[in-house]
Amino acid sequence: MSQVIDSTASEAADLVRQARRIVVKVGSSLVTNEGRGLDEEAIRQWSQQLAALVQQGRELIMVSSGAIAEGMKRLGWSKRPHEVNELQAAAAVGQMGLVQMYETQLRACGVGSAQVLLTHADLADRERYLNARSTLRTLLQLGVVPVINENDTVVNDEIKFGDNDTLGALVANLVEADVLIILTDQKGLYTADPRRDPSARFVHVARAGDVALEAMAGGAGSGIGKGGMITKILAAKRAAASGASTVIAWGREPDVLLRLCAGEAIGTALVAQTAKHQARKRWISDHLQLRGAVVVDDGAAAKIASEGKSLLPIGMTSVEGDFSRGEVIAVRDARGQEVARGLANYASSEARLLCRKSSADFERLLGYTAEPEMIHRDNLVLSRG
Repeated sequence: MSQVIDSTASEAADLVRQARRIVVKVGSSLVTNEGRGLDEEAIRQWSQQLAALVQQGRELIMVSSGAIAEGMKRLGWSKRPHEVNELQAAAAVGQMGLVQMYETQLRACGVGSAQVLLTHADLADRERYLNARSTLRTLLQLGVVPVINENDTVVNDEIKFGDNDTLGALVANLVEADVLIILTDQKGLYTADPRRDPSARFVHVARAGDVALEAMAGGAGSGIGKGGMITKILAAKRAAASGASTVIAWGREPDVLLRLCAGEAIGTALVAQTAKHQARKRWISDHLQLRGAVVVDDGAAAKIASEGKSLLPIGMTSVEGDFSRGEVIAVRDARGQEVARGLANYASSEARLLCRKSSADFERLLGYTAEPEMIHRDNLVLSRG
């Protein structure tokens, strides 16, 4: 076990205690009480905990499975269908009850909710990715809890068990969450299947992405790993790419979310090895080919280099190249020296219209306003001098 432990359980617990933006993923077996229909009491308890954390000033997103299982119950189906169109029909029916349940319970706690349906394709397409990120960030700023599910009614591939583990990690990356909490029907990860190996030990803390974890989970083809713990291990690995650590815990543990956020060590903590901002900024700085650049005046260059400010369009004098929103571009001073690089909030054609303009002019010039900055300081990396 020593080869996978990278920090103490108390240090890992502190990561959750200090987390401000948290994605919670809960599985179908918990939401639907092993497929018997939506578990109103469980959803009520999770909603109360989510609301309490929002009132603490934290930002919460719930990724919830359960639509297909609830749809099957409403349709009177005793067996999960195999045909994609039938799975999609069940999801469409069940989604009505699922989102209504969360909305009712969260509203009773004084917290607003929003339904967001995503597909993996939404997160693969640059424009849709950025639009989803902007929407979710706005909801979080408003104190609303987004309830996210995969848009199973339109997904092309067969709907596979465990997809929402991956979706939870993708959402954590999308909103740059501090922590991903996966609530499941198991206490966490063991060194082997405890049902078959009496010597199996519980893993309290490990390094996200350690290959030894996948072997412990049984591998993708094993009985315990198929659609089970292995998807959670791989989700933790994916979340760690953006600096988010993951906790896998039993969803019926009393006040599990509140206790985790109070710093109690519950379940298995899989710790990301790179801090959130470092992961993003390292990715930005490692871009070898840039699609374009913006040239800024001396005042803007100084604010970026010395004061850590965002780049506002009013400080831009010209735009070079052809780039899309979300691509990495250079920021150059009047002498052509690269000052920084970062993620563009506007495409090159839009940026040219915004040069020397204040945010009050954006809607008149573009017909809409996305962000007040051309590059936000969180997405800006100073160039090596």
